[in-house]
Amino acid sequence: MEDVTTYPSILGGRVKTLHPKIFGGILGRRELESDREQMAQYEIPAIDLVIVDLYPFEQTVASGASAADIIEKIDIGGISLIRAGAKNFNDVVIVPSKAEYGLLLEMLQKHGAAQTSLEERRLFATRAFGVSSHYDTAIHNWFSQQ
Repeated sequence: MEDVTTYPSILGGRVKTLHPKIFGGILGRRELESDREQMAQYEIPAIDLVIVDLYPFEQTVASGASAADIIEKIDIGGISLIRAGAKNFNDVVIVPSKAEYGLLLEMLQKHGAAQTSLEERRLFATRAFGVSSHYDTAIHNWFSQQ
């Protein structure tokens, strides 16, 4: 990420990906000239594939970890990347968890790395919103029990 943002991970690793060059690269609409112009103006690279492995929140809770350790396993950047990639499924493939690697591999073997269909990208987006919903529900449930 630092290669793109030119900014280091800060605050003990709490801030890594939350940067306009990352999110602009994911959310930029390739069909809109105004988005392409702004991406060029601010040197934002187009990001066509986003793969996220969220912090293991549920596993951390199940391990009996302290509340402080559990809080640190609430992934902010990862869940934001998932939602951004899913929102812009017209242009981006979002792989929201390791569980989707097999589907990604099938797609790559079928088309190669340069071509995906809107239907495939929509499928990944659907799964991504399922992952984000599940993750947020787990966090909500833990907070509700405190």
